Amino acid sequence: MSNASDTLVVGQFGAPHGVQGWLRITSYTDDLTGIFDYSPWFVEQGGQIKTYQVEQWRKQNKGVVAKIVGIDNRDQADLLKNLPISIKAEQLPELAEDEFYWRDLIGMQVITEQGYNLGNVKELFETGSNDVLLVQANHNDAFGQKERMIPYLQSQVVKSVDREAKTIQVDWDPSF
Repeated sequence: MSNASDTLVVGQFGAPHGVQGWLRITSYTDDLTGIFDYSPWFVEQGGQIKTYQVEQWRKQNKGVVAKIVGIDNRDQADLLKNLPISIKAEQLPELAEDEFYWRDLIGMQVITEQGYNLGNVKELFETGSNDVLLVQANHNDAFGQKERMIPYLQSQVVKSVDREAKTIQVDWDPSF
């Protein structure tokens, strides 16, 4: 897509399902069917961004399949196989003031309550019990750390997130 900050990938087309243009859909949303809350879908094909609308969808075994408007046979469906499905960022629902999408936290500076700059958020991941910030340390880190994994525990570890200043204040020992 043209600008990664304007779009995000929410799924991927899978193999054709049947002969009438249905496709298996791999959803990256928390809820398997959450991908269908977004419309239209944007797909990059041959260097062009094409827009697709879902005509119908249904659960199929442990997954989902969808019929896309204008895709009426297996050959047409096969052209979409393995292509990522993107949406525009503005299609995401608004969050409460104290809630954040992971994409909003990437790149933010992480600073301890004592003012020590731990580095920038490189990525986030789930562990089952809580989300974790992977923080890329600055090249001149006084503690010799290259990366830190900091649990995203609101009020316990993460004290505040300032969207405008692009900083996250944490209660964290820099030597850990």
